[in-house]
Amino acid sequence: MSQSHSHHLVYGTLFDYLNGEELIDTDDERIRQQISILMTEELGYRREELTPRLFIETLFTRNFVRSVIDLTISLDGRQVMILRYGPGSLVSRERSALAAARVLNREYIIPLAVVTNGSSSLLLDTATGKVLDDSGTAIPSRKRLQLMLPSLRFLPPQDEDKKTREKRILNAFDLERCCIGI
Repeated sequence: MSQSHSHHLVYGTLFDYLNGEELIDTDDERIRQQISILMTEELGYRREELTPRLFIETLFTRNFVRSVIDLTISLDGRQVMILRYGPGSLVSRERSALAAARVLNREYIIPLAVVTNGSSSLLLDTATGKVLDDSGTAIPSRKRLQLMLPSLRFLPPQDEDKKTREKRILNAFDLERCCIGI
């Protein structure tokens, strides 16, 4: 029997495809698991190259937010791409994905970000914010990402003022407002 938990319908629990962690079973989590399966079984990534649920915590104007990066993709020992899932419009998710890719790693800016709603995706250049691919194959395969690797720029971290601005963007975009006051 399913139950409602905040604005999500909860079906019970499920186990993460990548690492076996027990998670709350929601429609959104089922899509995240399908994305992990796509990444490994169709796009060729190894499970150990995909890190689920890294996060960035922010506190601004008394609003604590934990921004979750659904997948962080690493090749050759470096984080090269993040993937953020969210239902609905992709355009509304671009800016927060760029912010996350710019501050997640302390040593460099992660060069690529993907936003997806489970059916459509956008591949973004983190340095410029430009959309590199909005096709049906916007999430690059492992082989394609390896070919892109020599041309990717792993820029040094931003100065503290820029990092703070990016974190403010994450805080504002990822603050859950739907259930406030319920």
